[in-house]
Amino acid sequence: MLARLPLPANEKWTEGVWDVEPFEKDGVKLVFFAPRGTDHQTFHDEDEFYFIISGSGELVIGGERYSFVAGDAFFVPAKVQHRFENFTEDLATWAVFF
Repeated sequence: MLARLPLPANEKWTEGVWDVEPFEKDGVKLVFFAPRGTDHQTFHDEDEFYFIISGSGELVIGGERYSFVAGDAFFVPAKVQHRFENFTEDLATWAVFF
């Protein structure tokens, strides 16, 4: 998946899109997410799990800050502000929306 990134820029990612959606069925969506530079996320309408594949940094969820490394997993409730900060250039994560 990483080799497919970045995709062409859009309104959210001015320097290229850093996520790929390889699977969606019955309200469940799997996304490969590997932001570079700044993570411009705010919130989503669905609940979400993150599974950190590589990298380290901090995930801010609703004002709470959590350190992460490869192998960690996080739940983010629907409509809660969140974003990755202070992350390494090799950050890559699977996100599951439902």
